[in-house]
Amino acid sequence: MSSFTASVRSFPVGRRARRGTDLKYRCLVVAPSADMSPPSGLNTAGRLATLRQRRRWSDRYYKRRTLHLKERSDPLEGAPQARGIVIEKVGVEAKQPNSAIRKCIKVQLIKNGRQVTAFAVGDGAINFIDEHDEVLVEGIGGRMGRSYGDIPGVRYKVIQVNSVSLDELVRGRKEKPAR
Repeated sequence: MSSFTASVRSFPVGRRARRGTDLKYRCLVVAPSADMSPPSGLNTAGRLATLRQRRRWSDRYYKRRTLHLKERSDPLEGAPQARGIVIEKVGVEAKQPNSAIRKCIKVQLIKNGRQVTAFAVGDGAINFIDEHDEVLVEGIGGRMGRSYGDIPGVRYKVIQVNSVSLDELVRGRKEKPAR
């Protein structure tokens, strides 16, 4: 026999329930709450499994993973990198206490047409990027796919321009091919 006990609550039902006349009561059996011990004894494994499955949904990481929320909201759709076309060059002001204009570009992704802002890493790197160039972007490395450092709202960085590494271009090892 199971030692399962549930709390029973009664509440008024009907239009006049609030005024205190003609009260009808309906009973509601509530599942074991946090202060009650979980069911124990023989034949309770199924019940424990059911309760565990129900309570897993309050774990935000389980919910995001199971419903694939990251893939749906992420412009890269869960991929590590994505190709896009440069729309314009923009300067993003750094957050306090730093004072600088970070050179970024607006990119329209080829796979889904969404626009993202990407940071051009390196001294003078923005000079190697022109409008309508094809670039490869990846996450900038912030926690949980968010922005990094003092660049607000920028989650991605440029790693290739016209299939040539941006780092190689900045260091002068390679030249940008004419498209």
